[in-house]
Amino acid sequence: MSGSTKDAVLSRIRRANGARPNDEERQRAVEARLSGRPLGVVPARGQLPSAERVALFVAMAEAANATVARIGSMAELPGEVARYLRERNLPATLKMGADRRLSEADFSATAIEVTKGASEGDDLNSLSHAEAGIAETGTLVLTSGPDNPTSLNFLPENHIVVIEADTIEGAMEAVFERLRERHGGTLPRTVNTITGPSRSADIEQTLLLGAHGPKALHIVVLDRTAAPMQ
Repeated sequence: MSGSTKDAVLSRIRRANGARPNDEERQRAVEARLSGRPLGVVPARGQLPSAERVALFVAMAEAANATVARIGSMAELPGEVARYLRERNLPATLKMGADRRLSEADFSATAIEVTKGASEGDDLNSLSHAEAGIAETGTLVLTSGPDNPTSLNFLPENHIVVIEADTIEGAMEAVFERLRERHGGTLPRTVNTITGPSRSADIEQTLLLGAHGPKALHIVVLDRTAAPMQ
């Protein structure tokens, strides 16, 4: 819709409602409505102390066919990724973005060949950093941006995701509040919620992994306050 057409449509709506452009009274009413928006019902299942919330996240993620490991520092990430690839007989290759939070992970001591950027569909393994997690469903929340290509979430067959334990919230509502705070009220273009590897049972009720994305999802929980645990 062109600018002139849009303005014409909005003008007709204003006239129909008896409104005026830049009506301060209506603007105050809108702001009051947005600031006083009622909160929905938030399930109690995820409203737990931090350690129990992380434990619930892990249990729900594993129930959705993801695998989970824990590390105590980002320096341990390369070793964990190498272990995961080796034990599954996967090529020692990894595609990742330029997320600054992953800069502490030095892969030079491993045999993994790391490349950075968006996936073109020919990468077997990818690494991402989650913005947050939802404990009640074991869901990862990832946002798009220049350093976080969304293609890494969907095109490679094996997706490895790092999530920091203190970003795991009880419910979805708390995660979106966190995103608003982090991004100053302007959300990224894309927010992906991922629960387990891609799967579908649309054909003859047979569960098929990797139907619309990665066949395998490996979550690495970074908990700087706890001892590493596999």
